[in-house]
Amino acid sequence: MKFTKRSVFISVVIILTIAVDQISKIIVRANIIGQTSTQPSERIPIIGDVFWLMNVENEGAFLGMGSNLNPTLRLILLLILPILVLAFVLHYIIKDKSLDKLSLFAYASIIGGGIANIYDRLFLGSVTDFLFIDFGGVFKTGIFNMADVSVTTGMIILVITNFKKKKVAN
Repeated sequence: MKFTKRSVFISVVIILTIAVDQISKIIVRANIIGQTSTQPSERIPIIGDVFWLMNVENEGAFLGMGSNLNPTLRLILLLILPILVLAFVLHYIIKDKSLDKLSLFAYASIIGGGIANIYDRLFLGSVTDFLFIDFGGVFKTGIFNMADVSVTTGMIILVITNFKKKKVAN
């Protein structure tokens, strides 16, 4: 593979995304008491009662979905399938030279976040989640991590850029 500015950009975004996620998880695991079967996670307020840090090991996917699946299904749905999808997306962004820089950033952020969470599942058996936002009432998030932020940000960027492209085309 020939190293171009484009391939270096993609690689740097993926590597930085993984690094930020993994470093943040190492810090959380080392400094915040995690949830056990008998004790809830330590909750540390960052911004009043709105933004919290905690340490929850998630054996499932988003919001713990899939944590009760049998081990074979969990392996297929939470490891094998995501690896195949990420490999396909990486292949796509390497081959499609027409993608703009913002879309490349978005796809690379999604790939980096996906790899970071897959790494946790593969080597730790669960994904460390630690961020929680609660604006009271209806709006509160599940517990998430920096990889989730990267994937979500990438998806939002792709939706916005595709919406703008369609608007310009009309």
